[in-house]
Amino acid sequence: MRIMKESVMEQPALPPATGEEDHLSLALANSAIAMAGGHTVDLLGTPAQVNHWLTERGLAPVDAGMREMCAAQVRSLREQIRSLFASRAAGLPALPAAVAAINDAMTRVPTAPLLRWDDKTGPYRATPHPTTEIVDHALATIAADAADLLTGSDAERLTACGSTPCNRYLLRHGRRHWCSTRCGDRARAARAYARRTRSGT
Repeated sequence: MRIMKESVMEQPALPPATGEEDHLSLALANSAIAMAGGHTVDLLGTPAQVNHWLTERGLAPVDAGMREMCAAQVRSLREQIRSLFASRAAGLPALPAAVAAINDAMTRVPTAPLLRWDDKTGPYRATPHPTTEIVDHALATIAADAADLLTGSDAERLTACGSTPCNRYLLRHGRRHWCSTRCGDRARAARAYARRTRSGT
């Protein structure tokens, strides 16, 4: 049996795509980055990386002790969100399984603080958040954000980065269709090269 060595990839030097600061679902969708040469950098490749990603966004404590099963759930939701974003950006029907995955994630945990009763202090409301449900709560939060993005005013601005091979999504600002300056420069260079090639033949 071949033993796979777990490697931790450093995050590429890319700024967040426009909209990631406001939408957790967009940040999640962009956590697997296609690079030149056919390489993909997965910022959620290991349980520790998933734990770090969730912690940075206030969705999990540092010491959550993420397991691979939970990390796989986060990566699975990412693929469903990417599918929905691709459908929305291209104006195509969504895959029913992707819609079902978002709804399942949103309804798996209570969305309202539940009534509790303490013998000494009386009634109060609290949202259950035991350690075993950290991932469910994180997934529900991200799924709700995806639903809000897809049905809100920002949906018209959702687009795929226009620079090959980039696979990130962004909220378009004006005519800009690139997730970063790097991608914009690469797209402009590719167009210039194509023009020179055409004029040279």
